[in-house]
Amino acid sequence: MALTQVASNKCCGGYQKVFEHDSSEVKCKMKFAIYLPPKAESSKCPVLYWLSGLTCTEQNFISKAGSQQLASELGLIIVAPDTSPRGCNIEGEDESWDFGTGAGFYVDATQEPWKTNYRMYSYVTEELPRLINSNFPADPEKMSIFGHSMGGHGALICALRNPGKYKSVSAFAPICNPMQCAWGQKAFSGYLGPDKSTWEKYDATVLCESYSGPELDILIDQGREDQFLSSSQLLCDNLIAACSKKKIPLALRLQEGYDHSYFFIFSYINDHIRHHAKYLNA
Repeated sequence: MALTQVASNKCCGGYQKVFEHDSSEVKCKMKFAIYLPPKAESSKCPVLYWLSGLTCTEQNFISKAGSQQLASELGLIIVAPDTSPRGCNIEGEDESWDFGTGAGFYVDATQEPWKTNYRMYSYVTEELPRLINSNFPADPEKMSIFGHSMGGHGALICALRNPGKYKSVSAFAPICNPMQCAWGQKAFSGYLGPDKSTWEKYDATVLCESYSGPELDILIDQGREDQFLSSSQLLCDNLIAACSKKKIPLALRLQEGYDHSYFFIFSYINDHIRHHAKYLNA
């Protein structure tokens, strides 16, 4: 599949690039950012996938998180896709910030008019890795995933639904139990319809309860001053309970004074990259 380079900037000895391509899954042009460390010039490297949150594009993470320096040192490729299809001319896709454009929720929609384009789960887990593995010096046996908010939800469900596919998973302020919060209920009703049994495969808390794959070492950072934590959108306690019940290792760190922003992500991004490097560089 043809890739068009949109941007390339030398960064920390490697290159921060952005590409565009025609997606077979979401039936529109999609962009993704990719950081290629210096090591990628001479050998294959592990790949760490980042999933961003509501309203974000591929740009937020690469310009605000400060991930490139440690990725350069540890020899990790980091891939950050956009968060939804764009420009599909679907009625209503731009009416609200938490549904439609910029809010794909990493599901494969089953309802009209969304089901043709809004297939972000398959895009992230199948099409994008194939694209990366065939066009860049990526080690297909070594991939991990992390994300923020809606993207933290995405990272968790991708790892829990695909045992062994990802070596590790982590998240910043993830939507842990979307079936029980307003954001998730709005998105799932629109994309998946009224049958809540179809929602369960996109809810990390529910997936934990039935997980039986290789051990997953989950790291989550959550700001105590996060306005979405206090408004019951994130529901991390529900995930803690589910992981405890199934004896899934979960380190959830409540960080004093931090909110939901990229200032929070920037503050702890290196901890997460090191968490993944333990498994990717093992």
